[in-house]
Amino acid sequence: MRGSSLRSASLSKDVRLPPLAAIQAFEAAARLGSFERASEELFVTASAIGKRIAALEALLDVSLFIRSSRGATLSAAGRDYLNQVRTALDLLSDASLHKRGEPKPEPLRVVSTPTFARQVLIPYLPGFTAAHPEVELEIMLSIPYLDIMPPNADVWVRFGSGKYPGLTARQLTSDRVFAVCSPAYLADHGPFDRPEDLARAGLLRCPMEPWRPWLAEAGLDWPEPSRGVWLVDLGMMLAAARAGQGLALTRRSLAAEWLDEGKLVRVLGIDIPGESQYHLCTETSRPPGNAVQAFSLWLEDVCEQASQWPRGLAASQE
Repeated sequence: MRGSSLRSASLSKDVRLPPLAAIQAFEAAARLGSFERASEELFVTASAIGKRIAALEALLDVSLFIRSSRGATLSAAGRDYLNQVRTALDLLSDASLHKRGEPKPEPLRVVSTPTFARQVLIPYLPGFTAAHPEVELEIMLSIPYLDIMPPNADVWVRFGSGKYPGLTARQLTSDRVFAVCSPAYLADHGPFDRPEDLARAGLLRCPMEPWRPWLAEAGLDWPEPSRGVWLVDLGMMLAAARAGQGLALTRRSLAAEWLDEGKLVRVLGIDIPGESQYHLCTETSRPPGNAVQAFSLWLEDVCEQASQWPRGLAASQE
């Protein structure tokens, strides 16, 4: 009878499968709020929409809309049926012929430090996108010095100790740190044959790469420089060195392009293990999906490539 529960009607063995056109008319009218708008979307008359919905109500033996002089609004049974209809239509849409065999994009949101993104991630990225067209990649930047990172990431590339609460960290680099400058700066202020010669050089400063450990390895009992340009990003410090503003501490993985092109040159033959390294981090509480695993393996290989010297030359031969 009219007004009986939709659930009872839907379970009845006597109920025949409703016509798809009637279901589409109902869903459109419910979503758009009127029979007239539904008719425009489905390219039929409003009268046809009304007849299809009335036939559907008769088949289900429930009132899907409450009709009044102001129009028609969904009944409680109509709202319940709408949820079921939308699920069914989504399944039908996914199973349609034009979507068969088409992989569903898997989103992957990566948060990276700016320098790593520019110097390592982006140059190699075409290799990943070509190998994994099913991954819908989004890359966001963090600000390591201020510990600012966009939320809701799938993976993070972080620069530091690798100890991050709530995150599983996989070390990507084992970089050694050395000093560089531009050829023009070396010509104007060099030569720097001995560590003591750095007394006449400007040391570019960055909190992410302190000078004190390198100076100690060089046998210089100097404090951390307190004068000179202060930059809070490794990439900016590297660019400042490239522009001839002084000496910078860097790593092969970050400076490879400019070193290979001769736009930066090493100063002295001293290098030390980096106190901080790049790590790929994922949430410990969330198992990594296929996209995360593929990206992790790819990025490990990229970092290994980026750390190599050209044609196998050792750092001391550069």
